[in-house]
Amino acid sequence: MKLKRKVEIAVISDVHLGTYGCHAKQLLTYLNSIEPKKLILNGDIIDIWQFSKRYFPKSHLKVIKKIMDFAADGVEVIYITGNHDEILRRFTDTTIGNISIVNKIVLNLDGKKAWIFHGDVFDVSIQNAKWLAKLGGYGYDFLILLNRFVNWILECMRKEKYSLSKKIKNSVKRAVKYIGDFEEVASDLAIENGYDYVICGHIHQPKMLIKENKFGKTMYLNSGDWVENFTALEYQFKRWKIYNYNNDKLSPFFVDDDLKDMEINDLIAAITVVKPSENSKKSAN
Repeated sequence: MKLKRKVEIAVISDVHLGTYGCHAKQLLTYLNSIEPKKLILNGDIIDIWQFSKRYFPKSHLKVIKKIMDFAADGVEVIYITGNHDEILRRFTDTTIGNISIVNKIVLNLDGKKAWIFHGDVFDVSIQNAKWLAKLGGYGYDFLILLNRFVNWILECMRKEKYSLSKKIKNSVKRAVKYIGDFEEVASDLAIENGYDYVICGHIHQPKMLIKENKFGKTMYLNSGDWVENFTALEYQFKRWKIYNYNNDKLSPFFVDDDLKDMEINDLIAAITVVKPSENSKKSAN
């Protein structure tokens, strides 16, 4: 039996389940490698903007099933809404078992305060022209599809993979400025309100750095995404770290044995009705 890493808090964001860009299998591998006490889903987990009944593969359903299994086993699951799953904001402050839906949250971590939210509140294009932002989302999804094809060719040629979206983001001055401004605004607000950590998603840029101004300092963290970076944030032993699926060497954890051969209809049924785990049954008795 493979041992799993115990993690006090795991934060993931920008999974975009239901889109071609989502790498659900890699995320499932990661989720099966940890035992968190608290799992924070920091927005854009299910991409309701671009949701299509024609595309929601088995691996995406398995991610949902795994999250629900965490909750059934006593893990506190906090779903923070983002812009691509903003429809869930109508259920803000709803709690079902160990799963809660919120817009933002403040946690006390070993005497320090962590302010956690998705980050789309800073995006003027989303606030003032949602149709334009949605159009950009479709364009990004197409770029990811194109990138997969390019990387397939590169793999056949035994050459290193290439990220078109990263190249574009890093070469377009406005994109670089936007990311810098996003980090500055989030950090300045955190310092102003006395938060030791500010944790966001939204911009798909994993980051952990100390930000300082004349009023104080804070640690800015971003969990990245599971479209191109495959990253998460972990809190353990009073410190944060960025987990990177491509760099962190772990023993391979694939889908749980009970999920591996599950048929699609059984999987949907399992998501709809969460069975209590054996541990939960024992504690109840």
